[in-house]
Amino acid sequence: MDIIHPLKSLPGAKSAAARGSVSVYLQLARPHQYVKNGFVLLPLFFGYKSAAPQALMSALWAFAAFCLTAGAVYVLNDIKDITEDREHPRKKNRPLASGAVSIRNAVIFLLFLLAVSCSISVALLPRQFLYILFAYLLLNVGYSFYLKQIAIVDVICIATGFVLRVLAGGVVAAVEVSHWIIIMTFLLAIFLALGKRRDDLLLADNGSNIRKSLSGYNLEFVSMSMVSMTSVVIVAYLLYCVSPEVIQKHGTHELYFTGFWVIAGFLRYLQLTFVQKRSGSPTMILLHDYFLWAVIGGWISTFYWLIYVAGH
Repeated sequence: MDIIHPLKSLPGAKSAAARGSVSVYLQLARPHQYVKNGFVLLPLFFGYKSAAPQALMSALWAFAAFCLTAGAVYVLNDIKDITEDREHPRKKNRPLASGAVSIRNAVIFLLFLLAVSCSISVALLPRQFLYILFAYLLLNVGYSFYLKQIAIVDVICIATGFVLRVLAGGVVAAVEVSHWIIIMTFLLAIFLALGKRRDDLLLADNGSNIRKSLSGYNLEFVSMSMVSMTSVVIVAYLLYCVSPEVIQKHGTHELYFTGFWVIAGFLRYLQLTFVQKRSGSPTMILLHDYFLWAVIGGWISTFYWLIYVAGH
């Protein structure tokens, strides 16, 4: 006769074990999304501070603070959307929606992440950084509770969050952030956010109730907007490459060569969006698409060679 362990016989035993698992809380904070916070490091690269120890260390602390704050925001968003997430074909497996983490424990975890982030900011980074981080937090709280329900405003909020990351990186590295990098960051983020909305629309067509803001979108509008933003970003980038002040700053007339990588990257993303219908998570695409790895690696290598070796 088989002997059944008493805990295994209880219906809640498996979920109770999951609640005590560190991996469940990591999943709740969504660390795979932290690649977005790499925008904090951009001013280092463009401002010739990549090899400056103090600037690099400050930028890494800023990156960590943004990751912790972003994790708290993801927890808040999951608490707010727990009912909707349970109806979503993918989000229903998230820790809160699936019941692996209780709302009470999620709130405690959220406060812990914010406390550590604020401690790092106050102790190790300039006061201006804390202001930017606070603005980022307020923007995302507003986004989670209301702004994401308004079409167009929702993607603008996402893009603004990316711009705040770049501004924060400039503050901690003591680098003046040019209008070019702000413009291109904003435009690129809108493009990626539109791709996410397109994926939401496809899920809604399959009978899933996704988000209220989708009433202000349809596939034709989002698809046309993505194509338009592709053109705008590429033109803006090429204008940046041939801009007199940029040529003077970097000491080279040949930055336009990096434009070939940018064009290839956008074409690949459009292919993934319209042909393969994989625009749901830009972060997951970036982490798993080898073509985009090659494009980004080529762009970084070419840009580095032109401004650090051939240029200044």
